[in-house]
Amino acid sequence: MYDIAVIGAGVVGGMIARALSAYRLSVCILEKGHDVAVGASCANSAIVHAGFDAQEGSLKARLNVRGSELMAGVCEELGVKYKNNGSLVIGFCDEDRETVETLRRRGEANGVKGLRVIDQAELRRLEPNISENAVCALWAPTGGIVCPYELTIAAVGNAMDNGADLRLDFCVSSIDRIAGGWRIRAGAEAVEAAAIINAAGVYADGIARMVGDNSFSIHPRRGEYVLLDKECGGLVSHTIFRTPTKMGKGILVTPTVDGNLLTGPTSVDMQDKEDKATTAEGLSRVMTEAQENVRGIPFGKSITSFCGLRAVGSTGDFIINRFGEGFFNVAGIESPGLSSAPAIAEYVLELLRQAGVKLEPKPGYNPRRPAMHAFREASAEEKNRIIRENPAYGRVICRCETVTEGEILAAIRTNPRPRDLDGVKRRTRAQMGRCQGGFCSPYIVGLLAEELHIPYEAVTKSGGKSVINVGRTKEV
Repeated sequence: MYDIAVIGAGVVGGMIARALSAYRLSVCILEKGHDVAVGASCANSAIVHAGFDAQEGSLKARLNVRGSELMAGVCEELGVKYKNNGSLVIGFCDEDRETVETLRRRGEANGVKGLRVIDQAELRRLEPNISENAVCALWAPTGGIVCPYELTIAAVGNAMDNGADLRLDFCVSSIDRIAGGWRIRAGAEAVEAAAIINAAGVYADGIARMVGDNSFSIHPRRGEYVLLDKECGGLVSHTIFRTPTKMGKGILVTPTVDGNLLTGPTSVDMQDKEDKATTAEGLSRVMTEAQENVRGIPFGKSITSFCGLRAVGSTGDFIINRFGEGFFNVAGIESPGLSSAPAIAEYVLELLRQAGVKLEPKPGYNPRRPAMHAFREASAEEKNRIIRENPAYGRVICRCETVTEGEILAAIRTNPRPRDLDGVKRRTRAQMGRCQGGFCSPYIVGLLAEELHIPYEAVTKSGGKSVINVGRTKEV
């Protein structure tokens, strides 16, 4: 029996598992997907929010500000790219100006540092390509950007390196009380644990109902995005928001930590918790409204579009609580969930302490993890040294992103190990360039097949029935 089972291997579950792995506890992470970071953590705005949006006194406000403060240090420990680029909330009229002032006051009440309302002239100096119709903005210098799936993979991997177990393709079907804890079933499989942390994203309400907790519900909110080529990444330097509405922060324009330009998301409430299809209407709205914010966005240089689902809770705030003996909800973690994740982990540890869980520091715990992108950022001299030691680093597989065979093999051999093409993509950026894997995919399939000791035809795009190769045309 494990001490704690964490249900859900998104960024929140991953950060909680990492925090738990620092103590003398046996921890198991249960994920229904074929890999970690396959839910909201692989399809969101990648923003580390400053903390001015959430209502004063809410968990969202408290944990957003604390999470933002922690994020740079967490990313440094985990070798994850993070950039403190700051954010701007732009206004176009007197009503927007009043909203911007309200956000400033709220942010200051929440403890956000450095907030300032700036005029049109200063806004132009900060962002020369901003819309000519923008008349003011809230400048938040503590805002940042991060790669959400890279952070999730690193957090789960660090937890595993420190002793946590990961069970993939584990779709929880029932939870039953047993002596000393819980039995969690996924079909014929079962895991037993003294305590459960429910971090199951859009499915957290269903998990809670399995133990008799009907106190909240979750519905998905669709958000569609358009990603542009790296040559567009310098169009803006800050994250550009519109003044928010009750449905969210609107269509943003932001650079990414990898140098692309990201626009989106839409915000449409849904019922289907699996529908991640993009729509012509949604993508058209993204492009139209993004161009209202920033001039000259070259959407002809878009390289992909995607859709994510946010887990919107019925309470209007994060749902982090204890239900009965040994069951803890971490639910309704919509925006600013990514920003709050390190602080949510701290908060859950405190809940466990209050519940009597003994948190004894683990000797030898290592919070650090090598960067997944270390080779491409090394100097030419260092790259040559690495290639001499391992020639695989001298063979470029993904030309768009300049990802080598050595990097792909290292990713496949590192916790948590990818088992499909999308898993390699999230870890190395191979297949993320202009051709979207058109040239490099066959080579990566071959590497996965060899490393995982499975037939070439058995390698999938994203697990399940996402078959790539259905058979061989000839043998050579």
